[in-house]
Amino acid sequence: MTNAPPAASAGSSFPGSSFPGLSSLGSSGPIAFQGRSGAYSDLACRTAYPGRPTLPCATFEAAIEAVHEGVAELAMLACENSLAGRVPDIHALLPDSGLHIVGEHFQRVEHCLLGVPGAVIGDVKRLHTHPVAMGQVRRLIQELGLETVVEFDTAGAAELVAGWGRPEDAAVASSLAAELHGLVILRRNVEDAAHNTTRFYVAARIPISPPPGLPDTMTTLLFRVRNVPAALFKALGGFATNGVNMTRIESYMLDGFFSSTQFLLEIDGHPEDAPVARAIEELGFFSEETKRLGVYPRSPIRG
Repeated sequence: MTNAPPAASAGSSFPGSSFPGLSSLGSSGPIAFQGRSGAYSDLACRTAYPGRPTLPCATFEAAIEAVHEGVAELAMLACENSLAGRVPDIHALLPDSGLHIVGEHFQRVEHCLLGVPGAVIGDVKRLHTHPVAMGQVRRLIQELGLETVVEFDTAGAAELVAGWGRPEDAAVASSLAAELHGLVILRRNVEDAAHNTTRFYVAARIPISPPPGLPDTMTTLLFRVRNVPAALFKALGGFATNGVNMTRIESYMLDGFFSSTQFLLEIDGHPEDAPVARAIEELGFFSEETKRLGVYPRSPIRG
């Protein structure tokens, strides 16, 4: 089941978040995401790809499988949030998913207080939303003296509130959820932090990367180092000596063993650009395994 996208005004993102490359990936097939219709991942799909249908999936695994089966052309997968940090499920699933990162998208999370038609803020007694979102609207909860009720996700909370039809129950969710479930926005931007932003990987079955030599290209790698002194220092030394900028590095315990560590590394540049190629070659001398997860255009909002 796919959803026809609403007008572009349903949500907002940083200027320039729909970057060159996202619109040139081929057909206008559906984009799979984890969550229910109206979730922030749904909003990210509609913002990055206006006019394309979106495909809600119960889990990240289901979104990935939808791409593999050809039900969806792309998957919009949340990978990190400026407040909550990384999304562990994606980092565990993506390396073995068989999909390739072909883009990135940054979506501002703008929480709205949603109520049933006719309700006013003074009517609200109970607030329903996802636990992460609940932790991001503490000032609102304190100001209105609300009872908090944790739900499975933000869009699901909006759906429940709409079904109950009670003015004393409200949800914190996106403006898109309000539109899809017939709710009214009682107050916009109720989040405590204005910089609340989620980064998404755009993934596809076939790697689609910009040619070497172009500016604003990023590469995401996964590698494992030997369990010896200074292994990580030596593995990363080539990036420093070749002037390659690292934008992100994270470590993960591998297969439940504390003695084996895997790293996700993101760098500026294309693997076929000479400095990057030399750095990756040096990485290979000191790592047991290196895997390329994607080469893709850098989002303009990175500056």
